[in-house]
Amino acid sequence: MSFKDFKNRSKNSISNLMKKLEDGTKKDYKDDRFWRPEQDKMGNGFAVIRFLPEVNGEDCPWVKLFSHAFQGPGGWYIENSLTTMNQKDPVSELNSELWNTGSEEDKNIARSRKRKTTFISNILVLKDEANPQNEGKVFLYKYGTKIFDKIKEKIKPEFKDEEPINPFDFKGGCNFKLKIRKIGGYTNYDKSEFDSPAALYDGDDNKIEKLWNQQHPLNEFVAPSNFKSYDDLKTRLHEVLGGDIRGTAPAVSRNAEDMDENDFQEKHSSMKQKRQKIEDTVEDEVDPMKLFEQMD
Repeated sequence: MSFKDFKNRSKNSISNLMKKLEDGTKKDYKDDRFWRPEQDKMGNGFAVIRFLPEVNGEDCPWVKLFSHAFQGPGGWYIENSLTTMNQKDPVSELNSELWNTGSEEDKNIARSRKRKTTFISNILVLKDEANPQNEGKVFLYKYGTKIFDKIKEKIKPEFKDEEPINPFDFKGGCNFKLKIRKIGGYTNYDKSEFDSPAALYDGDDNKIEKLWNQQHPLNEFVAPSNFKSYDDLKTRLHEVLGGDIRGTAPAVSRNAEDMDENDFQEKHSSMKQKRQKIEDTVEDEVDPMKLFEQMD
């Protein structure tokens, strides 16, 4: 670069530096591949979706992820569980230790730290009145055991007079009417139900193939790269619990007067990340805001 070019560039040095600062600090934790149903002020919501089959190269239309989200004196522990991959996990081991003491108090602590179950599938949004721009598009959808139980009931009916149905099938599957209510402060899906089987696009193979090619891979969400090592998780767990397996040790804190602007911004940013991680990891039946409201 010549000195003349350098001088010309220096005229915009402030704006360039400001842009680099913004690039280094601004983070977007939203994954646009995921669809989330919108709820009104009363906590109610309605949408119609279609669960889609496995993508090319994968053998299942869903993945199952275990995670933990709880607070201790040293902060929040929000991590994927290694039990997802059938490996030892320090939280599960500690929960077993607490449970085996026979103390009801210890059992309640273990219950409060139990695994959260999340399923992820591809869906086609058929009706979304709150966000009609989503209709006709393919998204990833995270859901909990209540919705998965309804899927299982279709695949493996409880009664002999019911015909098994694959709700993920393009032609033999069913639309799913997602009905959300707020009961006791928690999101409830009990009234959600499947329609009668019906082919998508009247069975038009050309349209179905185009839809199939729009689906997102699922296996990446349970890939080893999404999990910390056992030792790292154990270190983090020790930090959160303050060295006490019951997490009763007093938290180390600083007065607001001792915090400078950088400390405040770091804490604020950390809380935003924790909120997003909670929303992304907790089971659908648990209201993530209930957890977030407990934060300092």
